[in-house]
Amino acid sequence: MNAMSGVRLGARCVVLPAVLAAAGCGEFSRQSRSPSQVVVRSLQGASGADPEAFSGTLHSDVVTLVEQSVNGERVRVPTVLSDRGEVVMSLLLKDPGQPGSPSTPSAINQVTFSRYRVIYRRSDGRASAGIDVPYPFDGAVTFTVPAEGTVSAGFEIVRHVAKGESPLRALTSSGATISTIAEVTFFGRDQAGNDVQASGSILIDFGNFGDPS
Repeated sequence: MNAMSGVRLGARCVVLPAVLAAAGCGEFSRQSRSPSQVVVRSLQGASGADPEAFSGTLHSDVVTLVEQSVNGERVRVPTVLSDRGEVVMSLLLKDPGQPGSPSTPSAINQVTFSRYRVIYRRSDGRASAGIDVPYPFDGAVTFTVPAEGTVSAGFEIVRHVAKGESPLRALTSSGATISTIAEVTFFGRDQAGNDVQASGSILIDFGNFGDPS
């Protein structure tokens, strides 16, 4: 199933360690009054030039040559494309229960996310928006993390408009690259109305890369 067209429910629940150290994984939301906590199992990206090739590192092409028909001839036209993200989440309870009688999430613990925020910073720590890195932005997305199993959802992680702004615009002809870390935070509520958020990070390298044939 295409990740951007909806969400996918996993077949079983996977118990995770209390701390996730793997790159690209998120952290528990610790400031919410909700008994639910959402774990970002993975966060990946795919270039608009190759939108099905998801990876833990995104190579974001600032301009892509796309084959089109012009006056009856097939030519490659410079095109700016947005890039896709895909997140996989699961649900845990803050109260694990007692030994031999663990707590299990119920329908009221399910979390529905409705928006997200992307903030970029360079791997060297510089983070001035519009100078060192693209501007941060908020986006809309709707999906629900079930009581059991996992959910996968697609979203826009690099807007095409950002590739026409500083500092990405200069990469079109300079041959340089910019390495950034994108921090993605999702905002939602459990079914009792308590706010919940979950975050993850992904490495994004921006440049004028080679185009698919």
